[in-house]
Amino acid sequence: MQQASSPAGHCGRSTTEPYSSAFGGLIALATALGIGRFVYTPIVPAMITALGLGRSSAGLIASANFLGYLIGALVAARPNLPGSRYRWLVGCLAVSSITTGAMGLAQSLLPFLVLRFLGGAASAVVLVFSTAMVLERLAEVHRPGLSALHFAGVGTGIAASAVLVAVLTIAGGSWRSLWLGSGLLSLAGTLAAALLIRDGAAQTTPAARPQARPVADPRLRRFITAYGLFGFGYVITATFIVIIVRSTPATSALEPEIWVVVGVAAAPSVVLWTLISTRLGAPMAFALACVVEAGGVLASVAWQTVTGVFLAAILVGGTFMGLTALGLMQARVLATANPRRALALMTGAFGLGQIVGPTFAGVVSETLGSFTVPSITAATALLIAGGLTLVDGRRRILIQRRA
Repeated sequence: MQQASSPAGHCGRSTTEPYSSAFGGLIALATALGIGRFVYTPIVPAMITALGLGRSSAGLIASANFLGYLIGALVAARPNLPGSRYRWLVGCLAVSSITTGAMGLAQSLLPFLVLRFLGGAASAVVLVFSTAMVLERLAEVHRPGLSALHFAGVGTGIAASAVLVAVLTIAGGSWRSLWLGSGLLSLAGTLAAALLIRDGAAQTTPAARPQARPVADPRLRRFITAYGLFGFGYVITATFIVIIVRSTPATSALEPEIWVVVGVAAAPSVVLWTLISTRLGAPMAFALACVVEAGGVLASVAWQTVTGVFLAAILVGGTFMGLTALGLMQARVLATANPRRALALMTGAFGLGQIVGPTFAGVVSETLGSFTVPSITAATALLIAGGLTLVDGRRRILIQRRA
């Protein structure tokens, strides 16, 4: 049994366990989201070429993943889930890895939809549970700054899987080998995360007690709405940027590199936006990041040159995980009565936005012949999201000035 009141025990845990938990969280997010959710982006062009998939079908497959993500968030919101958080976390990491690899064995649209749905559900549970467990542990040992290491996992996973896909593609691998290789990398991540997070998250989730409604605070409601708009606003570019690059003659040669740029920009972005939030506050930092990301979304279709595409990759990659972290950390602060459910509700709103985005973009782009209209719509959603949180950000600054 852990003795939190023991100075020696506390000291030992504070010097080693926080890093183990944060790094384990990094690997968990890299596995379930960086690979499990986002590896579809660099692989889908090869699937379109080999299988003759239309953009609407490609968008539908992406939306199936995000529908699963929504369902997974709703499952994670239940107050009395049986079993321990650790078992849910590791089990869903395993499901994410298996469904990722199994995509390379499927041959038609229906299995693709089912596998991506299951993988999406698993990734949402991993995000909610790993974030709740890691942030809780870091708060206990007064090391909240290490949360940036945890959230860097998505960008790290994107970069790692992008390099893997590029290497296998250069070696002549088929789209099937890209999925199988990604699945094996995910299994390795599952094992590593299970070893690193075990000690800090083995306890069973406590039974729910009667508490205040998790969204009673109007600031939290605004953040949940903004988070859903952010989910819609980022996902169109995040899903189709490689297709946009491939279909533009001036940038088609950048296809293998562009998703790596997104991942490399995403990995340190949480640190940057966390630092910005310490000066401006989370609502104002969230609003600023939405504006920056909207610029990246527009650049992907309005400035289709080498410079424009790299700028889009850097701006979108450098903000979407910062926005994810800012939103989840602020939700935990505002929902002191039931933080885990608030995290799940945020994730659910995010999932709704993600479900609509890819299908909308796929159908519209197939009809109009480009992603310009979907991208403008996405940028508008991001600006509205920023406006919702700007209200609280300005109020915070006024209060500070009066003090």
